[in-house]
Amino acid sequence: MSRVRIPPTLRTETEGAREVEAKGGTVRELLDDLMSRFPALRGQLLAEDDLAPFVNVYVEGEDVRTRDGLETPVEESETVILLPAMAGG
Repeated sequence: MSRVRIPPTLRTETEGAREVEAKGGTVRELLDDLMSRFPALRGQLLAEDDLAPFVNVYVEGEDVRTRDGLETPVEESETVILLPAMAGG
């Protein structure tokens, strides 16, 4: 299983967890596993079956948008970070 780090703004949807384990060979599969246990995350992470424009996902520190998006491979020991964009100035 991979570790998924949850930012403070999403922890209410994960029952306060800072980090959870999820399984999947790609970012999409991993997020599907995560959202099956924490359904409220779906509206926070996805828009029309793709990453929401205001959400960044990193696999081992690399933005998945610079790789294969939701089809980016995830190895079992890798860390995935969810990071919603912050508004303000």
